[in-house]
Amino acid sequence: MKYSQLFSKTLKQVPHDGESINAKLLVQAGFVRQEMAGVYSWLPLGLRVLRKIEQIVREEMDAVGGQELLMPMLHPKANWVQTGGWDSIDVLFKLNSRTGNEYALGQSEEEIVTPLVMSRVQSYKNLPVQVYQIHWKFRDELRAKSGVMRGREFLMKDMYSFHADEKDFLRFYKLVKEAYLNIYKRIGLTAKVTEASGGSFSKKISYEFMVLTDAGEDDILYCEKCDFCVNVEIAKVNVGDTCERCGRGELKQARASEVGNVFDLGQKYPKDFDLTFVDEKGKKHHPWMGCYGIGISRAVGVIVEASHDDRGMIWPASVAPMDVHLISLRAKDSKTQGEIDQAAQEIYDGLLNMGIEVLWDDRADATPGQKFADADLIGIPLRMVISEKTLKEKSVEWKERASEKAQLIKREDVLKKIRSV
Repeated sequence: MKYSQLFSKTLKQVPHDGESINAKLLVQAGFVRQEMAGVYSWLPLGLRVLRKIEQIVREEMDAVGGQELLMPMLHPKANWVQTGGWDSIDVLFKLNSRTGNEYALGQSEEEIVTPLVMSRVQSYKNLPVQVYQIHWKFRDELRAKSGVMRGREFLMKDMYSFHADEKDFLRFYKLVKEAYLNIYKRIGLTAKVTEASGGSFSKKISYEFMVLTDAGEDDILYCEKCDFCVNVEIAKVNVGDTCERCGRGELKQARASEVGNVFDLGQKYPKDFDLTFVDEKGKKHHPWMGCYGIGISRAVGVIVEASHDDRGMIWPASVAPMDVHLISLRAKDSKTQGEIDQAAQEIYDGLLNMGIEVLWDDRADATPGQKFADADLIGIPLRMVISEKTLKEKSVEWKERASEKAQLIKREDVLKKIRSV
């Protein structure tokens, strides 16, 4: 993609209403546009990041046996009344139709997925079942904040599993836990598995996956010597206590952002709808349910919070909008300029032929300083520069975004080198 043809461009000024780093950088770099508090349009570069995270999540959910489906965002009131959520969940958006009917915008999917799955489960032989979707959700937040990390409209993966008993749910939870940790590793985050309250979903202990960041909304206590971690809200331990799990580490407190969660829903929703299956002896039981969420759009913001510097974003290669940011600088005369353009075109075509995604800053009216500043702001992992200097050396300036050092690579070796990165 050529920058001159890119729909969204960087902004010279930092957004004044951006209260978090991700809000400022994503808007300034042209990844998103805020339409109102908590609601964003995702522009081409931002959407590419969103889709890459989405695909990684999809691959890991498929690997544990999840089957993808797509459920409605508009829910009938009756389902929410059946579970008690219509009057008890304060973040639920409620709509009145011209027909006199009332609806809810989905903020979770238990009210839809439970009767959907159980309409196809009659016997223990049909269990377990794991289904998931990646879809937009809505929550009537009183104060949307932290950029794309806490919005009124957000993209989320939610999976639901149905089991014959709690033992089988715990078996499956272990698989999902490892899949979640794989996801966070693949998208460049280190997450801590944190004990937390089940909140409105369940009275049981749930598990949240937390990434340390000052922009987070939760306080956690964690041990540096082992993987013990607990949300401060339900903690029975204090800062400075010796870790009860390993007996070696001292508990420390930190601010963190939730990037995923697991809830043991028990049998609540099947009981609400009076949906059962028959065991091997012909006896009816309500299935055991588990819920597993990952905020896809939230993860974008968390990555930015965790990976940036004073010049802009630093994207992990796995979710970067492009693989390479190619820059061709202007020359003093037309002959040299033609040679620069030709060299850049050859590299651009060669990379595309290899399946490498390239953003080529081909602008004729931008200064070198503007191009370098935009490259740092956008944060693509690898920058290549073609200029009069590199032309003389028959080379390309090669610089990784996370490094301060640049080096000259012979043009003939560029495609070979990038294969090894």
